[in-house]
Amino acid sequence: MENLDAQDRKILNALQRDATLSLDALAELAALSRNAVWRRVKALEDRGLIRARVALLDPKALGLGLSVFMLIRAGAHSPDWSTRFARATREMPEILAAYRMTGELDYLLHARVADMAGYDRLYQRLTAKVEIADVSASFVMEEIKDTTALPL
Repeated sequence: MENLDAQDRKILNALQRDATLSLDALAELAALSRNAVWRRVKALEDRGLIRARVALLDPKALGLGLSVFMLIRAGAHSPDWSTRFARATREMPEILAAYRMTGELDYLLHARVADMAGYDRLYQRLTAKVEIADVSASFVMEEIKDTTALPL
């Protein structure tokens, strides 16, 4: 892990759980002065360890209660196809994550939609943008663990 001391780890752990913590609260957690914490946070940002500070929204409260994982077999394996597929997934806000995989499938997508009709609309839009050999979907029945916190 990129040369992180105990105070850096405390700061990062705290911020990844609540990015709204004040410098004073972070200083208390890390047993440092407010200025020392500010310098450390700035250095962590400059080093790229802190990429962004965001608010995590409740998908169900926003009407996006259906979480779906789409398993994709590529329609082609050319650079042009890959570029079009990447562009299509980035343009669709319902697709939260897209991964190129090893093994039986080529890509794994995670999406959030309102319901099955919303999934069908997403599927239709995606397949209209880029040819896909096969799509299968798995729908989340229960979210047991869903975190953005990395283990430090």
